[in-house]
Amino acid sequence: MTLVCREIYRSFKSGNETIEILKGVNLELDKAEVIAILGPSGSGKTTLLNLLAGLDEVTKGEVYWGDTAVHKTSNNDLARLRLSELGLVFQNHYLLEDLTVFENVNLTGRLQGKINKQRTMEVLQAVGLENRKNYLPKKLSGGERQRVAVARAIYAKPKIILADEPTGSLDRQSAKAVYELLVELARQEGSSVIMVTHDEALVKDLDKRYRLIDGKLIMD
Repeated sequence: MTLVCREIYRSFKSGNETIEILKGVNLELDKAEVIAILGPSGSGKTTLLNLLAGLDEVTKGEVYWGDTAVHKTSNNDLARLRLSELGLVFQNHYLLEDLTVFENVNLTGRLQGKINKQRTMEVLQAVGLENRKNYLPKKLSGGERQRVAVARAIYAKPKIILADEPTGSLDRQSAKAVYELLVELARQEGSSVIMVTHDEALVKDLDKRYRLIDGKLIMD
């Protein structure tokens, strides 16, 4: 599945002022492609990712997941599609503290009403956490929590993974390990990835890197 956005704008009202965050962004993500979007804090990277994920509405423009016009689709239908088509990884992993590692990973399956225990163990083994399956998140290190988040994102074999600063809260060694794991697993599963980051060194080897400058997306 491809992901395409065409001339998307996003602005916010602040009193009598209109603040333009994105100003005509165009992007096309091909099947099994891994790209990075770079830019400093406040440049609009998270805003862009939320629009691509259908978590926010464009002010103007078009977003497509394959043949699905995200900008014309209801929130309920988008939520259903996200469960099967998209994997999301965030800086603040958003693990549920009362659920075990095993339960957090197959949360998508629980929401779909079809938990696959074999798949859960498969992805836990892929991220090296099969021995932590019964742990609660509070017993894990920051790097381990992000690996659980990666496992959760790939559980349903999504066509696209959107990652928003997934290594931003980690030390250099842990950040590199989580980044490499995410890219490797996505490629093994045939998923495409858009990774938003401010860490230029982390993604220096990717073939495609974009930069958000003054609300515009420019190939690096």
